[in-house]
Amino acid sequence: MKQDNKKNKLNPNEVKEDKVNILRPKKIEDFIGQDLIKSNLKTFIESSVKSKKNLDHIILYGPPGLGKTTLANIISFEKNVNIHATSGPAFSKKGDLVTLLSNLGDGDILFIDEIHRLSPVVEETLYPAMEDFKCDYIIGSGPSARVMQISIEKFTLIGATTRLGLISRPLRDRFGIPLQLDFYNPDALKRIIKDNCLKFGYDINEEATLEIAKRSRGTPRIAIRLLKRILDFAIVKDMKFVDLKLVSDSLSLMRIDSAGLDDMDRKYLSCIINNYSGGPVGIDTLSAALLEQRDIIEDVIEPYLMQKGFVQRTPRGRIITKKGAEHL
Repeated sequence: MKQDNKKNKLNPNEVKEDKVNILRPKKIEDFIGQDLIKSNLKTFIESSVKSKKNLDHIILYGPPGLGKTTLANIISFEKNVNIHATSGPAFSKKGDLVTLLSNLGDGDILFIDEIHRLSPVVEETLYPAMEDFKCDYIIGSGPSARVMQISIEKFTLIGATTRLGLISRPLRDRFGIPLQLDFYNPDALKRIIKDNCLKFGYDINEEATLEIAKRSRGTPRIAIRLLKRILDFAIVKDMKFVDLKLVSDSLSLMRIDSAGLDDMDRKYLSCIINNYSGGPVGIDTLSAALLEQRDIIEDVIEPYLMQKGFVQRTPRGRIITKKGAEHL
């Protein structure tokens, strides 16, 4: 079918839907949850528009899957500017960052995911860029080396991290707008699940929506992932309606229990209970016993278990609570 040529007359704020990004909200009012952050962001954006000034640098931090990347894209949409997305590990040398900074347009947003993984040399390049919109570049080597200062356009840096404590103090202090994202409550997750289920062309009842929300660990990314897998079961069974039985059966087959714990969570709890009498046990010992990286344990497994009250961090190590032992 021939496409309408209206696409040449689109308003700059109109965003074309595509299959990859159809689940991501485009406007700040369409973003579900994080109400305080949304309210403050709206104020900061409106202030920068009215005063015709650049939006201050923003740091978004919190557990993975809560919407940091989505918020960065929403800010670029609301400001009607381009966004250049990258990640901390992508910069292997200083020149990579200088090249990217020199290609930014006036008011553009530079989004760096996992910003805590920037190397110290690359990080120091950001200091003058964030404050004075200039960066130094060394040309040549040895006695003939010289420093060239490059002026760059005024831009807004948005950093996202799951480990705020790993960002150096000088870099952290240069972000004028720190925003912490929290885990979502079941009501917000229910709205996200229902909206996305409809986008996939399926209807879902209240009980099924609540059951998925309760097992989503307070995280929209996990809720959408579980919903997609449940819809796989629905497709195989030729169902166009998602009910509680389908959800319960599907999640049982995926070994997601009533509290949202998966095999890795149960393995973590079992390891401490069975091998170390409930704790305390150090994180490095746990990492070796579970054959998992320390970052995975601290960033992915433990935050939700601590929020549920299943595990405690103490100066002597991790301890399983009575509630955690009973659940297991």
